[in-house]
Amino acid sequence: MSEELLDRVNTHSRPSDLRITDLRIATLVGVPFRSSIIRIDTNQGITGYGEVRDGASKTFALLLKSRIVGENPCNIDKLFRLIKQFGHHGRQGGGVCGVEMALMDLAGKAYGVPAYALAGGKFRDRILCYADTPRSPDPHVLAERLLGRRKAGYQFLKMDLGIDLLWDVPGALITPPGARGTTDVMHPFTGIRITDKGIAHLVEHVAVVRDTIGYDVPLAVDHFGHIGIDSCIRLGRALEPFTLAWLEDMIPWQFTAQWRELTTALATPTCTGEDIYLAENFRPLLEAEAVRIIHPDPATSGGILETKRVGDLAEEHGVAMALHMAATPIATLASAHIAAATHNFLALEHHAVDVPWWSDLVTGLPSPLIEDGHLTVPDKPGLGFDDINEELFREHLDPADPGFFESTESWDTEHRRDRLWS
Repeated sequence: MSEELLDRVNTHSRPSDLRITDLRIATLVGVPFRSSIIRIDTNQGITGYGEVRDGASKTFALLLKSRIVGENPCNIDKLFRLIKQFGHHGRQGGGVCGVEMALMDLAGKAYGVPAYALAGGKFRDRILCYADTPRSPDPHVLAERLLGRRKAGYQFLKMDLGIDLLWDVPGALITPPGARGTTDVMHPFTGIRITDKGIAHLVEHVAVVRDTIGYDVPLAVDHFGHIGIDSCIRLGRALEPFTLAWLEDMIPWQFTAQWRELTTALATPTCTGEDIYLAENFRPLLEAEAVRIIHPDPATSGGILETKRVGDLAEEHGVAMALHMAATPIATLASAHIAAATHNFLALEHHAVDVPWWSDLVTGLPSPLIEDGHLTVPDKPGLGFDDINEELFREHLDPADPGFFESTESWDTEHRRDRLWS
């Protein structure tokens, strides 16, 4: 090919020659929580972005650098198989998932296609978002907040409802000594039980909300507190008249048999999954018919392609998939591509309704990103945005970790002997 023709060629379209040269991180706060943004650089000048799950350590991503530098980011499956052993449930999945998002961003840019195309194409152009809402001990205050969400165009809502509302209500809880202050004891082991008085108090809380926002909008409920399955069943049955969209994470996801008992006992859909890593770990819940809605967080479940696998697995069992998400536009856009490419998708969480500059963290897309409760799936390559807003990033860097994509060369030569077989 002549030099004249080469000058007209976009060298980003040479994916077979693409190589990863660097991985760097900037940690932001208030976006809506604390998130570490991954930037992966390449030899062709294109950059891919991903996001470590809210609240997780950036170390989970940094330890992967020496494993992927020199590799072709378009080999997404190969690299995911290489690094997935370094992820785990909860926030420990954040590094692997964030890197996978960045690989998808890079591969899409290299091939000139949006991430959803790499995941098999799309079923929808617009993604329904459900709005999380700050809690209040006063149900009238909470109801007005939720009504405000509805007036802003959100057509799917979520609220919190838990035993934190009952601590100071005499006779509402039966609590063993020391149980109130614990945060690291799983639900079946706290011994905390709700009384009839406590259940009536929570029912009245929801009644005020429902009477205010109406019965023609989906309303999901989360954050019940660390209570055992017996209290969950009694509370769940008491809430059935409000036709809630789902009851989220009433017990830990690990207890498949208890989830089946809970789901069988209630007429309201049950929902869990935000802390489950990899599709294979969703399988026990699905095969046991233990949950009605599966709820992965792509920043824990495995990134874009693995979460698409979760959705496909759930569909085989007649289960819908909603997506948990509390992130910047970067992981949110990654989630939008999953939602577009997954047939049984229900709704995507949006946790930053009250962050007015949230949409402006990235450039090249409409602001606000979410209008009338929907996010339009971008058709630009990769995750779909042009670049990060460097000025806004710098304004919201974590004061405890204020570096802006600084050198990570100390991770270049980390010793590794990763093979899991002899």
